[in-house]
Amino acid sequence: MRFILLAVLIDMVSIGLIVPVLPALVGSFTINPADQSLWFGVVMFAFGIANFFGSPLLGALSDHYGRRPVLLLGFCGLALNFFATALSTALWVLIAVRLVGGAMQANAAVANAYVADITPPEQRAKRFGMLGAMFGLGFIIGPALGGLLGSINLHLPFFVAGTLALVNLLYGYFVLPESLPQERRRPFKWSAANPINTLRSLARLEGVGLLILVVGCTGLAQGVLYNSWVLHNQFKFGWSSLENGWSLAAVGVVSVLVQGVLLGRLLKRFTAQRLAVIGLVSSTIAYAAWGAATEGWMIYAVVFCNLLGFTVTASIQSLISAAADAKHQGETMGSVSSITSFMAVIAPLISAPLLGMVSHLPAGDWAIGTPLYFGAVLQGAGLVFAWLHIRRGV
Repeated sequence: MRFILLAVLIDMVSIGLIVPVLPALVGSFTINPADQSLWFGVVMFAFGIANFFGSPLLGALSDHYGRRPVLLLGFCGLALNFFATALSTALWVLIAVRLVGGAMQANAAVANAYVADITPPEQRAKRFGMLGAMFGLGFIIGPALGGLLGSINLHLPFFVAGTLALVNLLYGYFVLPESLPQERRRPFKWSAANPINTLRSLARLEGVGLLILVVGCTGLAQGVLYNSWVLHNQFKFGWSSLENGWSLAAVGVVSVLVQGVLLGRLLKRFTAQRLAVIGLVSSTIAYAAWGAATEGWMIYAVVFCNLLGFTVTASIQSLISAAADAKHQGETMGSVSSITSFMAVIAPLISAPLLGMVSHLPAGDWAIGTPLYFGAVLQGAGLVFAWLHIRRGV
């Protein structure tokens, strides 16, 4: 477990580095906030659509060849993506680079399958929480460092992120062990790599049912939040990459606290189903509160009040993973990642026009939070589906 946790940590630090500065990099090629919102949405859409088709393919390959080689491919893709992004001289180059990077990057899905390989079903929720804690820790270090480096030079975080991805590639090659034994591997089939087919196979899993809709709603809400966070704070509070980096680091702190420390204790008191519902209530309120915030400090207050919202992903993943057999964990986690990736395709198509509509409003205007209000509605829909799933007793 410690090997995959360290690999994920380095991976997320490198990804977190670019989050506060990518909108600013896109803005360097545009002339006004509305254009910046539009083209940032296009850049994020390019990564999302490539990742949607790439994730199930890489997940199926990991079921056949093992998790380690696919993770190594992902680390290599990240390094190339970051260096090429740093050297981009035009928007079309940036979009092309993100397309290639998205197609090669399925590290989250493969890491989830890796954890499922080495963990008995009854411990998966806790270990998915540990994995989530590494994501959170990466998002403490990465965005804070990225915001600081971005305030020095806009391209510097991308070069540092690329270097870290190379470090992870070397670590994976020389240290990271394989988790999937030969007897649990299965032949590669193109049908398993088709994202539509993988979604259908996920729908056929007994006991999943409405959880697919929960993953879809929460994934789209998180995608809209992810695509809106930096520009929302820039438009509403006048924040630079430095302030946005610190705010994202605060999100990481809470994620680590909840998923690394509190989740195991909470699971002793609540079932994964009930914890998911409680977390969705918290998230719905939090999204609405972020949208309504009129001062920067309010963003931090909501982040630290939304503790239970960080339990949802691990709870839902454990329920879906428990419904799949040992030979299909890679495909199943790849399918879950495909839903999230599909939502990442749709999210910028929603967030970009919503941000463009409010980009002309004066700083502090409550209506600038429109994308986050939409996210609150999605979280609320996920809450309804989760509650119906529990009532059905499946």
